[in-house]
Amino acid sequence: MGRESVKKVLILGSGAIKIGEAGEFDYSGSQALKAVREEGIETVLVNPNIATIQTDPRLAGKVYLVPVLPEFVAEVIERERPDGIMLGFGGQTALNCGVQLYDMGVLQKYGVKVLGTSVESIKKCSDRLLFKRTIESAGLPMPESKAAYSIEEALEAAREIGYPVMVRVAYTLGGKASGIARSGRELEEIVRRGLAHSMISQVLIEKCISEWKQIEYEVMRDYQGNSVTVCNMENILGMRVHTGDNIVVAPSQTLTNREYHILRVASIRAAEALQIVGECNVQLALDPYSEKYYIIEMNPRMSRSSALASKATGYPLAYMATKLALGYKLHELINKVTGKTTACFEPALDYVVLKMPRWDFQKFEGIDRRLGTQMKSVGEVMAIGRCFEEVLQKAIRMLDVGKPGLVASEIEDREVVKARLREMTDEIMFDVARALKMGFTIDEIHRLTTIDPWFISKIKNIVDMEERLKSLRGRPLDELVEVIREAKRIGFSDKQIAMCLGVSEDEVRELRYRRRILPVVKQIDTLAAEWPAQTNYLYVTYGGDEDDIEFRRDLKKVIVLGAGTYRIGSSVEFDWCTMNMVWALKDRGVDEVIVINCNPETVSTDYDMSDKLYFEELTLERVLDICFK
Repeated sequence: MGRESVKKVLILGSGAIKIGEAGEFDYSGSQALKAVREEGIETVLVNPNIATIQTDPRLAGKVYLVPVLPEFVAEVIERERPDGIMLGFGGQTALNCGVQLYDMGVLQKYGVKVLGTSVESIKKCSDRLLFKRTIESAGLPMPESKAAYSIEEALEAAREIGYPVMVRVAYTLGGKASGIARSGRELEEIVRRGLAHSMISQVLIEKCISEWKQIEYEVMRDYQGNSVTVCNMENILGMRVHTGDNIVVAPSQTLTNREYHILRVASIRAAEALQIVGECNVQLALDPYSEKYYIIEMNPRMSRSSALASKATGYPLAYMATKLALGYKLHELINKVTGKTTACFEPALDYVVLKMPRWDFQKFEGIDRRLGTQMKSVGEVMAIGRCFEEVLQKAIRMLDVGKPGLVASEIEDREVVKARLREMTDEIMFDVARALKMGFTIDEIHRLTTIDPWFISKIKNIVDMEERLKSLRGRPLDELVEVIREAKRIGFSDKQIAMCLGVSEDEVRELRYRRRILPVVKQIDTLAAEWPAQTNYLYVTYGGDEDDIEFRRDLKKVIVLGAGTYRIGSSVEFDWCTMNMVWALKDRGVDEVIVINCNPETVSTDYDMSDKLYFEELTLERVLDICFK
């Protein structure tokens, strides 16, 4: 279908916010609607979630607040008669609905073309057996596995492969109903649950590789087969934990150059094998002791990782994917963030990005806090800085769980700490800090957790700095300028430093301003400053000497504070409030509306929604730093 032949496009949203499908699909759907409307094409949106920004009349031409289910969408198609439908911007809900509409013959009956990745390719990604066959026929490795449609078949497959085994469920999201089985009894329980949740009553019994590294690549591919990888990400907690519950760093920190390129090529080949048009997320497992790897799974759509990659790199993934679905080629698209480069340019990062999930376990009694293959987090934050220590501490503060940075957990018993490290709960980073304080070696912690020693050594740097600051208690602050400067570089807040030194936060702040220990404002330009590019996408760091932008004093400015991470009781509705505040201020003639927020799943953290965007902590210290600029 050529670009000129589409006059009306139907876009499916993801419906209600749920674990595994949150605000990231409001962000991707909003970008898709903008990209389609730019072409002069009429848009129709199906999404019953009134809290989302994409249902605002500023974005969608027509909105149907009906369930994203085939029987309801079929009625919309009958009434609206769209030329094309986009399935990749509403999560697994939209994909499943699109596949069902295709199988029912509704799309064919009304002549509706699936724009972007075809239904055949979507089926190959979602059906575990088809996926395995497609990937292996392309000469790419996958873990030893067998598809099962009953408990008996699953038990037989596990006997052949050998325990422990990983159970994956077809056509689900967030690792729903999946798990690791170490015995027949455990397997029966997981498979019974998995078959009930699968749209096609299928599970995959797979060799367990929970100690391997988990790496992700975001791949863009046009209909002619041109591909680029936009971002690679490393899951710090490895294959043991679902990527939605994992602590993710971009770019990867512990891969060799050779490993990086082996996995990059494999990701592009996987996208080619499945004939992706637009964007896809490829998840790979890498043996930490060799270059052996497996393709684990692919999402032929925008995902949580895609939203993170987009915000981490400044490459507008959903916008570009929409244009590719409309028939553009990669080299024809200009990156709107830089205004200079085409979509063929793979972003270069001169900074580190870290995503940390937010769990709300404290709201429930008797809950299992262990992390595993099923996603449990309700939100996430993203921190940007110049070193790993800095972004880890920033992310912990962004979670708004009452911690001033990386502090050790309260456990005193060495055996309890060992058990907690082995089990891995939502407190894992604080448990690692406690273990280091107790004298555990980096190697011991690595053996217990499978976390790469490089990350543990970085956590040790934070623990060592905390001990160093505590040892300087009672000394005049003016004698500690260089130590405080170094502490700020690795992410310590004024409050943290004050607690260590036994002084007030105000005293630390006063010293900083007096002795010029001040952060600088850096921009995300996707190019690592290889070309001159002026962007409005900013972060604050102590890892630099000068600001990347100039600050004008002659403008009327207003700062709008976002809502931060999603949590129970605070979700996408507050992003709707943030964006409506931004639009209202612009309508009232404010020259510069500045948004401060740290949630990569939101529309308010999109590059073109405000005059300036600071991807930063919502703390008094950081907001004052930005106001001071």
